Amino acid sequence: MSREGGFFANLDWLTVFLYFILVTLGWFNIYASIYDPVADLSILDMSINSGKQVLWIGTSIILIIVILLLDFRIYESVAPLLYGVFILLLIAVVIVGKEINGAKAWFQFGSFRLQPSEFTKFATALLLGRYISTNSVKLTEFKSQLTAFVIMLFPVCLIMLQPDLGSALIFFSFVIPIFREGLPPIYLVAGLSLVIIGVLTIVLPIHIIAIILGSVGVIWILLTSKSLKNILLTLLIVGAGIGFSSGFNYAFDEVLPKYQRDRILVIFYPDTVDPQGAGYNLNQSKIAIGSGGFSGKGFLDGTQTKFDFVPEQSTDFIFSTLAEEHGWLGCAFIIALFIALMMRIVFIAERQKSQFARIYGYSIAGIIFFHFTINIAMTIGLFPVVGIPLPFFSYGGSSLWSFTIMLFVLLKIDMHRTQVLMRG
Repeated sequence: MSREGGFFANLDWLTVFLYFILVTLGWFNIYASIYDPVADLSILDMSINSGKQVLWIGTSIILIIVILLLDFRIYESVAPLLYGVFILLLIAVVIVGKEINGAKAWFQFGSFRLQPSEFTKFATALLLGRYISTNSVKLTEFKSQLTAFVIMLFPVCLIMLQPDLGSALIFFSFVIPIFREGLPPIYLVAGLSLVIIGVLTIVLPIHIIAIILGSVGVIWILLTSKSLKNILLTLLIVGAGIGFSSGFNYAFDEVLPKYQRDRILVIFYPDTVDPQGAGYNLNQSKIAIGSGGFSGKGFLDGTQTKFDFVPEQSTDFIFSTLAEEHGWLGCAFIIALFIALMMRIVFIAERQKSQFARIYGYSIAGIIFFHFTINIAMTIGLFPVVGIPLPFFSYGGSSLWSFTIMLFVLLKIDMHRTQVLMRG
């Protein structure tokens, strides 16, 4: 790296600026989400979440300095070790972790909590980048595809033992860098098809789905080759789709816990779910968001917020605070900041000479995109409530530390983008 202009000369300051403005705005919104006009406590008061968040922000700055001072080559070298450590922690948390809201996902150390799944995303991004950038790996070959998917999905299996559906879903964001590096599009088509069939299974009877799939199969045969091979392949795919629908229906009705099933049903059949039970969080969130209107009620003037109508408002439902107090304009501004950050990360990833660095960059962009999209979608009723924090906004040390580490490791590697990464 060129030393001209100082040690931080090659640091991408635009990304740093976007990070700090998001963290700062998130801090103010955490204060707004727990603000009590009667107590009128200071934003720095350590008895409330905004005061505690200052500690997480301060320690995050320390983490940033440490990351930028370390040799950039270390992050690829330690990828297997980090992945193994966090896999062990995911196993340990199921055994000795603290159960909160039905999930054993946290280690408790006094008043301090650590969620290993947040940091496992970072380790998985590193290991995936290290593996795919190996010369012998070709994502057009089944063996390489299988290994990449095992790296991605093994943590999902362990996280579902907690169970923490929200954290598990985020790991599917790694399909983005895998696809960028050459995964055949058929996997995306198949995955999207299964998602569509799953949604249809929730809203339609099995026999209707069978008719739909059969009709699609017939149309496909008529529009394409009518060879015996094509007919048999089409019948096989239609049969597999019907089989998947039947299995999904059984798992949804018999395996999925009732509270998770109700969180999904409230999206499609809100009148069938107890509005004071599974539907309460979503209903209150939508009321708060809708009441903000175009320009909002003003900072600290949100009535839904001040009177604690929305549960988990400083964590999973922080977006409802933003929408109520700052309206459509405030939401549009924050969404624009997130889009700018993700576009900048993709730009940084694309300018890397190292394949490892490019894969890692796309992994971080995918993780932030999934968090951002799912969190906002669940607060407005377009996605089931699964407990996913909004990056840099939701209260919590594990989340802020995790996103800080992931982002600034990318920036550290980017500072040395003209150098060739040598595998240690």
